[in-house]
Amino acid sequence: MFLDIQMPGMTGLDVAARLAAGAHGPYIVFITAHDHYAVEAFEHCARDYLLKPASAERLARTVARLKAVLRDKPAFDAEALRALLQQLGAKLDASPATAPVAQPLQWIRAAHGGETRLISIDEVVYFQSNDKYTSVYLQEGESLIRTPMRQLRDGLDAARFWQIHRSIIVAAKFIEATHTDFRGRLMVKLRGRPEQLVVSRNYVELFRQM
Repeated sequence: MFLDIQMPGMTGLDVAARLAAGAHGPYIVFITAHDHYAVEAFEHCARDYLLKPASAERLARTVARLKAVLRDKPAFDAEALRALLQQLGAKLDASPATAPVAQPLQWIRAAHGGETRLISIDEVVYFQSNDKYTSVYLQEGESLIRTPMRQLRDGLDAARFWQIHRSIIVAAKFIEATHTDFRGRLMVKLRGRPEQLVVSRNYVELFRQM
């Protein structure tokens, strides 16, 4: 069973915990954009943990390993699995249909000098975590917020803001170009700012089609 982490009704970790409680649960692989859940995922008996966007080669290696394991193990009880899935489905159906959907951040309150500024999310070029604070970079100027990167990422529109490093999230509309430096690192050139940002290896796949 391939599971994401963030899903409606229950998280992938919740589903994995319930399935793992059965005597003949399936093998579970998490495929998600959130690398910070890896340790917890393996605590829920995950067989593998793939970061989005997963390449075809990486996925193929995972499937090959699972096939090898299944060849050496008896098939799990299909009836037991169906019963578990029915229980999970009943719980999801019982969830309030009108549960509010969290909306992406539109405004940010940030410290700038001795005052607090209200910044539109459309003005943000990128975020960078720095120890206890997160820096908010605009085309002109920089401000500070106390929101941790993990919490900030969950509140942003993933289609508009791309994580390129564990400590950096960039607004896609401000990405002007990419290139490889002399050390072989993928670099992002920004519109309206002079600095260039390093893309970590975990996020290079985002730019393969650029």
